[in-house]
Amino acid sequence: MDFLKIKYYIILLVLIISIIFILDYRMNDTGKLSKDAIGKSAQNSQTELATFAGGCFWCMEPPYDDLPGVISTSVGYTGGKTPNPTYEEVSTGKTGHVEAVQIVFDSSKISYWDLLQVFWRNIDPTNPFGQFADYGSQYRTAIFYHNQQQRELAIQSKDSLIASGKFDKPIATEIIPYIKFYPAEEYHQEYYKKHPLRYNSYKVGSGRTGFLEEKWGNEEK
Repeated sequence: MDFLKIKYYIILLVLIISIIFILDYRMNDTGKLSKDAIGKSAQNSQTELATFAGGCFWCMEPPYDDLPGVISTSVGYTGGKTPNPTYEEVSTGKTGHVEAVQIVFDSSKISYWDLLQVFWRNIDPTNPFGQFADYGSQYRTAIFYHNQQQRELAIQSKDSLIASGKFDKPIATEIIPYIKFYPAEEYHQEYYKKHPLRYNSYKVGSGRTGFLEEKWGNEEK
């Protein structure tokens, strides 16, 4: 009887040890898989930023918001030296900032080149003093590149536009290294959704809509 009890306890102990071993192995294996998955996900992440100045920033969000691969857009101020500028300060033209749109995009779904083409088709690149009804240095057009590849693509796209003969005046849009972007006040974000009537009236009244339709027609979007 004592022998049977001992045998029973030995078998039970072996089973317990086996279960602990199996559980420990699975936990370690799962941990390794999780790390591998995280690493793979990080490698596949291709989120990038693009920053463009195209005059009144209200008009520069809509062309990008519904594009596949665009994650988000925001409007703000960039290119100047005044930290944390307000709309009123930028409007004086003394901060060095321009009104701009910043785009977060997945480069595996939409290329920076494609974003550049949308940019050119939504501005008057020949005006060095502003855009349409808006005059002042804060409304000048510019491409703010975030890395060397963006710089090269921006130059190529500008050269391509010049070669196309679409415009009979010099292209005034600057290509500038990106430094810092200051998001604009909340009431400016997605203004076209918050105040669609005001937005459409402004876009038409400023002359932007007519100019883009004349130059690009259905290519505007």
